[in-house]
Amino acid sequence: MIRTILMLTLWGLAAPIAALIGFPAAYIMGDIRVLYRLFMWGARAGVWITGVRFEAVGLDQLDHSRSYIFMSNHVSNLDPPIQIPLIPKRTSVMVKKELFKVPILGQAMRMGALVPVDRGNREAGIEAVAAARAVIQQKLNMTIYVEGHRSFDGKLLPFKKGPFYLAVECGVPVVPVTIVGTYYAMPKGRFAIKPGVAKVIFHPAIEPADFGSRECLMEKVRAVIESGLPEEYRQGSLAAESNSRTAE
Repeated sequence: MIRTILMLTLWGLAAPIAALIGFPAAYIMGDIRVLYRLFMWGARAGVWITGVRFEAVGLDQLDHSRSYIFMSNHVSNLDPPIQIPLIPKRTSVMVKKELFKVPILGQAMRMGALVPVDRGNREAGIEAVAAARAVIQQKLNMTIYVEGHRSFDGKLLPFKKGPFYLAVECGVPVVPVTIVGTYYAMPKGRFAIKPGVAKVIFHPAIEPADFGSRECLMEKVRAVIESGLPEEYRQGSLAAESNSRTAE
């Protein structure tokens, strides 16, 4: 619990400093890159304090002059501060709208073109997809946790349809991402963080020509993300185990 408190304390102290430097720079220069980098540094530093170390796999196979839609599993509050700073090019994220009410953080997210999402409102979900489309048209990356919220048990939840409408409509390459290890460090429902190692696997991009249909794309992305999970968290392994027991 002490590690978590230290992380939150650092973020609480760093945010005003980042705003003090980054906000004027953004207004004067008309560019938020300084602000973005400061927040990315803060995210990394906060995770480092907790004793969680992380590595990226597969980033070298991506063309960082292009824009991508990164679609990822989600099992922990540590996922965004670990994953987002790893992406070399600036990325937007779909985040719950309540966070936009947080002083400093909310203003920074608006300046960074992050997309608010109201999980319980279908019409608001349609608006979020439209906002994400506008972000992609700015040649930014888009990072989406396609399950909509964190998994309690580390296994994949049903995917939301909106991100796949977005990908098919925009024709932007989709990069499936598997995050491993954060479920051990800080699963949903636990405040304390355990030191450990997290791995963020960036799978090969799925090109627009390979989409086929929204349903086809969803199946591909789900299969690829699941392939990076430990065996015990894969739905397929559970089905095979059940069939084996039935045969016995």
